[in-house]
Amino acid sequence: MVSVGPEWYSIAMSSDSDPDLHLRGRLVRSLGQLREMLPGSFVERKRSCGRPNCHCADGKNLHTQYQISVLVDGQVKTFNVPAALVEQVRQKIELRRRFEAAAAAICKINLRRYLKQKEKP
Repeated sequence: MVSVGPEWYSIAMSSDSDPDLHLRGRLVRSLGQLREMLPGSFVERKRSCGRPNCHCADGKNLHTQYQISVLVDGQVKTFNVPAALVEQVRQKIELRRRFEAAAAAICKINLRRYLKQKEKP
């Protein structure tokens, strides 16, 4: 059970008037889906399959191949993505990019608040 005393109320009220705290809270809450994020980059390649009678043999109507490129143990690895999962994988990779942007913004806010606090006697 959490006790809600007057000190909690004053902290909550002061955070409402501080735009940095409000923004930081919004950023943290927006990261709720992080458990679904994927690392790496999404890659869409066009290539021929190598069969002489295929429509791609002319070099113009190539097959599309989807992959994610990930750094694993210091080495770049690529993993094929089935066409049915392309949009889902793109969204999960985008979650990681949003996470990195939110983390950078939160760190910037925290640094600004720290420097303000440090200046106070």
